Amino acid sequence: MSGASSRKSFILALDQGTTSSRAMVFDHGGAIKAVAQKEFRQIFPRPGWVEHDPHEIWESQLAVASEAIARAKLRAADIAAIGITNQRETTLVWDRATGEPVANAIVWQDRRTAARCDELKARGLEPRFTEKTGLVLDAYFSGTKIEWILDHVTGARSRALEGSLAFGTVDAWLVWKLSGGAVHATDLTNASRTLIYNIHTGAWDVELARLLNVPLSLLPDVRPSSGVVAETAEKLFGARIPIAGIAGDQQAALFGQGCVAPGMAKNTYGTGCFMLMHTGEKPIRSRAKLVTTAAAQLAGRREYALEGSVFIAGAVVQWLRDGLGIIQSSAEVEALAESVPDNGGVYLVPAFAGLGSPHWDPYARGTIVGLTRGSSAGHIARAALEAIAYQSADVLHAMESDTGMKLKELRVDGGAARNDLLMQFQADLLGVPVVRPRIHETTALGAAYLAGLAVGFWKDTAELRGQWQADRIFGPHADRANVEGLLAGWRRAVERAKDWAEK
Repeated sequence: MSGASSRKSFILALDQGTTSSRAMVFDHGGAIKAVAQKEFRQIFPRPGWVEHDPHEIWESQLAVASEAIARAKLRAADIAAIGITNQRETTLVWDRATGEPVANAIVWQDRRTAARCDELKARGLEPRFTEKTGLVLDAYFSGTKIEWILDHVTGARSRALEGSLAFGTVDAWLVWKLSGGAVHATDLTNASRTLIYNIHTGAWDVELARLLNVPLSLLPDVRPSSGVVAETAEKLFGARIPIAGIAGDQQAALFGQGCVAPGMAKNTYGTGCFMLMHTGEKPIRSRAKLVTTAAAQLAGRREYALEGSVFIAGAVVQWLRDGLGIIQSSAEVEALAESVPDNGGVYLVPAFAGLGSPHWDPYARGTIVGLTRGSSAGHIARAALEAIAYQSADVLHAMESDTGMKLKELRVDGGAARNDLLMQFQADLLGVPVVRPRIHETTALGAAYLAGLAVGFWKDTAELRGQWQADRIFGPHADRANVEGLLAGWRRAVERAKDWAEK
């Protein structure tokens, strides 16, 4: 082991997701040496509200980091660097002196600030936010969540004005905890999801912070995605390890998939579904209600992507398991969906947290249409899987409209990308090949790559592109007339789901 220690032959990636914390150890070839994962609680105080306990986020992430190192039979001295990737937009505020959170984290899925966004829109402010941040004015993003915490937690606003509180997305919280409170920093991919960061100037925007009543003193330093930002406190792992890569989960996956040239796109099938298309060094303003966002930054070069965000993807399968009880485990959904030849006219619109791109309707709610006495659990399971693909098709068509570029292939990753039925249906809907890579865990891999590049573990992006390999390619086979009929049925179902909840 002493030889491995001197070479620092591994990278540790921390993948802090919406429902679980994971850690993975990668070797120089990009292969996974060890994995550890731990789920944590989802807290639903009211309908439409979603929270996490910040202590559980930290404790679960620290536990799996130590476990992954142990499973790989390594020591901290063998780890060249740590890369962090995280659920984005989830909002935490904590005390700078004690590190104690002032409230639970408000999760990206949370809709409690939808009315506040409506109020800002009514004042004609959405174009200003979109122009500067590339985002739509929606409760999905962090800005109104920060404001809500300051206004609803006793004493929080006065403490923030005094400079005694810190805001962070999950990456900043982890950097703070890992560094023993020494560093308060984020990267530009996470900053670009707050409604406060100006993607054109590369800095926090004073005007937007004022409109959202967020003191600038609350905000973290913004760093490149690849670069040493801190070292771990020695007591955590027994040695100091550089924290050298940070990217929000979707930008990390874009990088891990090797989508580093304009026109390349990936779709991640996780709790939500997130499609990103790389657009180069110039941001493209969306006319189709997509968001313009920062891609991972290396050195001084800011790059951009168009993104479509589907709020409920894999989570609809969890709902079949936990809400309806028609499957015992998520893995059973494919077989149940294959028990019927088609959807039988059933469409499920999983707008449990409203609809994201390209609809942006926080008042939409989950809907099942087309039910008859002949409808079965199989039809509902098939409709749930198909809904994931339909939502992604809506996003891709919007992207092609915005960019004028026709997609050549879609690279896919995330848990639901293992579902062959879903991937084939996705290819049929899009009419282009869907390519699943050999390493599915591209989010964690992207974080590892960003960290490794910063410390010289890998030479450059050309070396990384050479590691990417396809596992399976799903070519489109369906009759286009049939596909268009299915898409028309989906669009009708979406209209039934819109504008349902009371405002």
